[in-house]
Amino acid sequence: MQIVLIMESIIMNKTIFEPKCLLVTGAAGFIGSNFVHYWLSKYPDNKVISLDALTYAGNRANLSELETHHNFEFVHADILDTNKIELLLEQHSIDTIVHFAAESHVDRSIHGPDAFLKTNIEGSHSLLKAAKKVWLDKQIMKHRFHHVSTDEVYGTLAADAPAFTEKNQYLPNSPYAASKASSDHIVRSYHHTYGLNTTISNCSNNYGPYQFPEKLIPLIIANCLDGKPLPIYGDGKQIRDWLYVDDHNRGIDLIIRNGQIDNTYNIGGNNEWTNIDIVTLVCELMDQHHPEGAPHSQLITYVKDRLGHDRRYAINATKIMSELSYKPEETFETGIRKTIQWYLDNEQWWRKIMDGSYRDWIEKNYT
Repeated sequence: MQIVLIMESIIMNKTIFEPKCLLVTGAAGFIGSNFVHYWLSKYPDNKVISLDALTYAGNRANLSELETHHNFEFVHADILDTNKIELLLEQHSIDTIVHFAAESHVDRSIHGPDAFLKTNIEGSHSLLKAAKKVWLDKQIMKHRFHHVSTDEVYGTLAADAPAFTEKNQYLPNSPYAASKASSDHIVRSYHHTYGLNTTISNCSNNYGPYQFPEKLIPLIIANCLDGKPLPIYGDGKQIRDWLYVDDHNRGIDLIIRNGQIDNTYNIGGNNEWTNIDIVTLVCELMDQHHPEGAPHSQLITYVKDRLGHDRRYAINATKIMSELSYKPEETFETGIRKTIQWYLDNEQWWRKIMDGSYRDWIEKNYT
């Protein structure tokens, strides 16, 4: 029976991998924390080592509900500490790394690109070095290194251009996108040079719980509640493909377990919206939830466009849909309503984040 299953796997051109212990980097960030919640809910028998340096976007509170889970452990450490990563891999017999840790906000990369090059490039390389030393040098061949990237590495699209596929040329236009593109190439090189079992996913814009309120959707929700201006870059006609965060996590799950080594998979929602339409929709929904501030659309304020602002991103997710049977479970209507309700129910969470340094950042970028 086992031989039959192996042959079927070969015929279908699929790998079958069952993780036992995962190291999740950037685990206290937006997508990383949602991934840890998702994984331990679906696979409670897997051990998850959640690592985060707890910089401005990493919030330990994002993982507080998991503190009593018998297979959850939090480690406060930096991915640049290669020795620490090696120690964790050995101590816990980790067989899977899911690498979310990154400086990720384009605006911050414009004002301070150094941190992006250090974390996104050098940090990724630090993890790869540790994985090579522990897994390959000791011939532990059952392992996975999954690198989470972005659609921004592909550059920008014209309004009528076809969506990005995995074969698109990399044309990053911001320091953030360039740093992620660089890390993608380094990950790929570690497979081709050393034989590390790597996969990469490039995802469209995520939204959902625990997102730092410098990002568009949570910023609009928070400002609606406080009656503050809703800043819109340029003409607001920039187009993005939006994906609910747990649909992203379902895609990563499929790639880790069934994806082909040395493959890249685009994860998208087939859900393109202009920024101004997103803001208008959120305003309409906030009118229902917070009628004393209605109409919230009167708070919309156009500000100077940011430098190097890409006009459109769009993901063609045909590959992951056809090869791994991926399909988003949330529609945008259900996902955005869930998101707004979460921020209304967890006002204490995001108000604690909006401290002096955050307000300084808003002043610098949106005034």
